[in-house]
Amino acid sequence: MQAFPDTTALRAPRALDDLLLFRLWRATRTSRAMATRIVEGGFGITHREWGMIGMLAQIGETRPSALAEQLQLDRVRTSRGLRSLFEKQLIERRQNADDGREVHVQLSDAGWQLFEDLFPRMADLNVDLLKGLDAEHHEIFLDCLYRLESRGNVLNARQVVPEKADRRSGGTRHHWPRHTSMA
Repeated sequence: MQAFPDTTALRAPRALDDLLLFRLWRATRTSRAMATRIVEGGFGITHREWGMIGMLAQIGETRPSALAEQLQLDRVRTSRGLRSLFEKQLIERRQNADDGREVHVQLSDAGWQLFEDLFPRMADLNVDLLKGLDAEHHEIFLDCLYRLESRGNVLNARQVVPEKADRRSGGTRHHWPRHTSMA
């Protein structure tokens, strides 16, 4: 693993290892793989389903669209995840008495049990990962994460990236888009 020689590389990237998003992806890749093995291998749910269970444990009963917003997922992926969790009997659905079209979801007893069994494992993994930083760097690290997330939200709100992902037609898995500058 290559370290940044100084912050100049971050401000003026010249190589893949100089890109902030690449370095963040790389830093999370191995730990995310461990987390995935815990949730999938140990508990039979996907990483996305774990996020939904964890968020429902945190916020309680909610509408699927509000859950999608909290997790920053699109509604289709949220709907698929909730359907899977419902089939696994980890969540319950309730229709709004005043508006039958509105549905609310919450953890079932089995969902709560799964959360109570799984959360300590994930918490231990996170604590182990933080041992890679000196204690005096923890607050700096959390402040940096907060600032990066806030900046990402600002840039998204400004729509600084004009391109749209083409997920409905399978994105670039099914076709390679031709760029006019390449033709």
